Amino acid sequence: MFKPLILYIGLRYTRAKRRTQFISFITLTSVLGIALGVTALITVLSVMNGFEAELRERILGMTAHSTVTGRFGQLEDWRTLAERTHTMPHVEGAAPFIHGQVMVNSDQQVSGTLLQGVLPEYEPKVSEVSEKMKFGSMNDLVPGEFGIILGVELANYLGVMIGDKVTVITPQINSTPAGILPRLKRFTVVGIFQVGMSEYDRNMAMIHLDDAAKLFRIEPAVTGLRLKLDDVLNAPRITQALADTLGDEYRVSDWTKAHSNFFRAVQTEKRALSIILFLIVVVAAFNIVSTLVMVVTDKRGDIAILKTQGLSNPSVMGIFIVLGCVIGTAGTLLGTIGGVSLALNVKTIVPAIEKAFGVNFMPSDVYYISEVPSKLIWGDVYWIAITAFLLSLLATLYPAWQASRINPAEVLRYE
Repeated sequence: MFKPLILYIGLRYTRAKRRTQFISFITLTSVLGIALGVTALITVLSVMNGFEAELRERILGMTAHSTVTGRFGQLEDWRTLAERTHTMPHVEGAAPFIHGQVMVNSDQQVSGTLLQGVLPEYEPKVSEVSEKMKFGSMNDLVPGEFGIILGVELANYLGVMIGDKVTVITPQINSTPAGILPRLKRFTVVGIFQVGMSEYDRNMAMIHLDDAAKLFRIEPAVTGLRLKLDDVLNAPRITQALADTLGDEYRVSDWTKAHSNFFRAVQTEKRALSIILFLIVVVAAFNIVSTLVMVVTDKRGDIAILKTQGLSNPSVMGIFIVLGCVIGTAGTLLGTIGGVSLALNVKTIVPAIEKAFGVNFMPSDVYYISEVPSKLIWGDVYWIAITAFLLSLLATLYPAWQASRINPAEVLRYE
């Protein structure tokens, strides 16, 4: 079907004569349409992958990859359990924690927040909060001095800075001669962190583990252990293996359960954008149909002569399939090269556009991610390119079939 003669004629039809300039223009728009669609799809998917990776990194910078708690919400001998987990595969670090919901009150405002008790020497093993300190240091949390570290948004809302006092109000109560009163404790702000996620910067505070144990009256126990794993994306399987090893005495959960809705929403949004942009490729691919129909109409006389000289119907189909494949291949290659180039240089191109036109797509005072991230996944590039080419090939079948059905006697009757 694809003999050298068929290939030669198919490629020859891609070049325009003076009287077929319009057909060549339509062919060019088909190529550019596929190229633009492929470019847009690769670039947008890379940006979405970049945002997802950036958000995952920021969330996992504060969230434990895996968490171990007791059956009744407390761990009595956490040090023994921590040593035990260190010997287990895929576990890189462990740190104890105590957490609870509290109210934090300053002279100006009051806000509900999650208060977490940590050990400064253990916390860097499981989180990046020590690297995200805007003011102060994790080591400023000294047991017995009742220091507190606040998220930057929470500190701004309360109107406090380093050295200021805040009052922590717990749900536990004290029975006094004056009646039942909530438990209160004054803390000194010793640090402010900024992770870049409102969930933590606005709703989290940290104190020393010993102070938290006294405040929530659970000493010497802790709420649980936070674990760092060597394979974050494989956390569910690793966590299940840990649960099987530790037994029913402990409850083990992983980060995907706590943030499953969030990442499911990101995946849904990425899938919806992919479908919308893929329709651009579909429309561009089916422009090939109109292009080839016009070529078939223009070349009816040539086809009739070729058939009278013995060219078979499959060979006629092959001529126009070759022509459609050339259009599809050119568009797919241009789009792939353009998409990969844009995806790899988004962090350079976007600032250049912002500087040239005096705009700011993602102002830092509104968005925590102030630059457009990009993560090129070659698997996405492959399936986009292959699908675009297959659509182009599919679009050639009907016009090629119509060309093969041309009757030479009817066409040449009035020649």
